[in-house]
Amino acid sequence: MKTLPQKILIVLVSLITLLSTTGAAAAADPHPTVNIQILNVSDWHGQLDPLVIGTSQVGGAATLAAYFQAERAANPNTLTLTGGDAVGATPPVSSFFADTPTITAMNMMGFQVDTFGNHNFDGGIARLQSQINQANFQYVSANLKNRNNNLSGVKDFQIFNLGGVKVAVIGITNPEAPTLVFPGNFGTITPTDPVKAALKARDKAEDQDADVIVVICHMGVTGFDATGAPFGPLIDFAKAVNKEGKKHPKIDIIIGDHTDIQFSGIINGAMVYENRSKGLTYAKADLTVDTKEHRVVSQSVTFVTPTVAAVTPDAAIAAMVDSYRQQLAPILNVPAGSSSRFIPRADACGQSAGRTCESLVGNVVTDSMRFRYGVDFALTNSGGLRANLTCPTSDLATDFCPSYVPPPYPVTRGQVLTVLPFGNVVVTLSINGAELKTMLENGISRMPGVDGRFPQVSGLCFSYDISAPAGSRVLSAVRQAGDGSCTGGPVDLTAATTYTIAENDFMANGGDGYPNFASRMVTREIMDQVLADYITAAGTIDPSIQGRVACTTAGVTACPIVTP
Repeated sequence: MKTLPQKILIVLVSLITLLSTTGAAAAADPHPTVNIQILNVSDWHGQLDPLVIGTSQVGGAATLAAYFQAERAANPNTLTLTGGDAVGATPPVSSFFADTPTITAMNMMGFQVDTFGNHNFDGGIARLQSQINQANFQYVSANLKNRNNNLSGVKDFQIFNLGGVKVAVIGITNPEAPTLVFPGNFGTITPTDPVKAALKARDKAEDQDADVIVVICHMGVTGFDATGAPFGPLIDFAKAVNKEGKKHPKIDIIIGDHTDIQFSGIINGAMVYENRSKGLTYAKADLTVDTKEHRVVSQSVTFVTPTVAAVTPDAAIAAMVDSYRQQLAPILNVPAGSSSRFIPRADACGQSAGRTCESLVGNVVTDSMRFRYGVDFALTNSGGLRANLTCPTSDLATDFCPSYVPPPYPVTRGQVLTVLPFGNVVVTLSINGAELKTMLENGISRMPGVDGRFPQVSGLCFSYDISAPAGSRVLSAVRQAGDGSCTGGPVDLTAATTYTIAENDFMANGGDGYPNFASRMVTREIMDQVLADYITAAGTIDPSIQGRVACTTAGVTACPIVTP
């Protein structure tokens, strides 16, 4: 038997030893990872002061800042963001000052990136540009055609380096946003397909070596079906950008906004989630990123309720907000009247934003419009009603309300403006019954989804079949009787009969999908003044749920349930 030459034998032994050593090292040294944290609030609307939830105070800028500071101390690889509508439809302490207090607070809270929702455009292009200029954080929105011809300082995405991991944040604006603000507020900007825009931005971000792709989109969950499965634009978007069956998702994290519905889940490999609005919760997402393979290997999200009592609120932010509040106190602490009962924003079916059923605040607002102008009917979109009308039962130093023991429940000018922050004007006009039916059909067309177009009405009661196709749901309508009950004569929903109505100017200009009646409307008075005067004249109002919007079903879609 021949033996290998000694030199060859030495080389073979060396190779075997090297391979053995390399394999042992690889087993002992797995791919390095970095833990990343993402903090976000949804649909914040400049809620600078805490909200009262039961017996607790929750949220507010100073409180959220304290929570964020603690989260960042635990993990410095943290990204803080939100998904649009941080400004617009804000309480008076911000709205009276063109939302400068909100942008200032966001700077102090350490936000790093935001996108645009429809309410960002409430004040038009010039105001939005001013807010962009004030911000220390980056605005991103990838699906806005003509964006750079109207706004400066906005990008499709921004890349952040967190512990050596490059995280790209892509912004997406809700496609229907221009229909949710006054005509012209978008300038020449036009939203484009959010899926195509997100994927295009994703490819560009990867060309810049992004390891993780995050999308903040102003789209949300609008409801859950009978099996508990979520539906809505956020879900549709997530399914479209990440095709089912792919080994790795094209987009890792998708953060929703806009609808005040809390949700989290994995959709085609991506973690998708949305908070409650106004800082009632914030989300804390934890990601583990494999820095060798440049991908997320684990992720989870936790929703945190930021109670004031659990932290020491940031003193500098609290002082900043209070400086603005003191300027408004002489104007907004003025009483308007009172109510025999608490008047919440939530509707009779318990939906927090009042967008699925008749609501007390909707009844009072529409009654004030109808009685002021002596019209047959009044309508307003639920999306324009932003808060409880009566003062909180807990005395707060941060509101424009007195300390009191109910009943009655006081209403101040500050509360009225909190309900109606947009400066809308009441308009009156004549329409025929067929046009009225078109308005009502539009109002309930998105049911059972939660949508701001849902109508609150006065002077009439109508019924609809939630299982029927949108556009063919309204069954009948009757006038309200003198006592407010739904026992009056029938309303003719054909073109044969003409009625007078009052609505807000946003709706009359085609907002929320309502018919555009701008050419025939008569402009009246500011909506909040009409409401305040109505309450003052009454002294103490006594509203009730009267069955003005009655849901029936002849199919599988269930009606929302009215709670006693």
